[in-house]
Amino acid sequence: MQNTKARSNIYALISRVLLQELDEDMLNLIKNDENILDFFPTLKEWELFDKESNSKLLEEYFNPDFVNLSVLHLIPYETFYTREDQKIETGGANPVTDMYSAYDFMVDYGVARTVSADHIGIELEFMHHLAEAESKALEDDDAEAVMELKRVQKEFLNKHLLKWAPMYLINVKYEARTPLYYDVADMALEFILSDNEYLTKELSA
Repeated sequence: MQNTKARSNIYALISRVLLQELDEDMLNLIKNDENILDFFPTLKEWELFDKESNSKLLEEYFNPDFVNLSVLHLIPYETFYTREDQKIETGGANPVTDMYSAYDFMVDYGVARTVSADHIGIELEFMHHLAEAESKALEDDDAEAVMELKRVQKEFLNKHLLKWAPMYLINVKYEARTPLYYDVADMALEFILSDNEYLTKELSA
């Protein structure tokens, strides 16, 4: 149960950081929670992190870097990587929408800095949604639902995230101008690969 909750929390964290610019609340959470800060080792050691005000960090460093990595120079959408014409599928034909619908997952386009359902932040948020459902099934002692949700998580990782997200995240590491986005890309890359291994073991046990 604890492990499922931890996985859910990690998916929520990396989804939030990759989905839209940070705000003051999110920056304070990263700064003041030692458990979260441990996921950002380069950021932790960055001399400006404690020296500069939050507003300066956001306005001059983190948020311009986010725009550079997610809007201007890199493209955080699955269909860009998987379609031959490199077009982003913004309509109902997007490959992720059927799975989202099947598991009652709604994309809030008003909040997300995104034009399509296959944005990396939304795909990670869907994994968080599934892990939360698995936690609920564990609470309810519903072993069948737990295994089914693990199977769906593994399927989504293999059909979607693992097919393209590593390429995007490696590019983010290379292009990042701040340690925050370098660290989150490094963490996300390592985590989705290790989570796939974990789910594979759990399903073959």
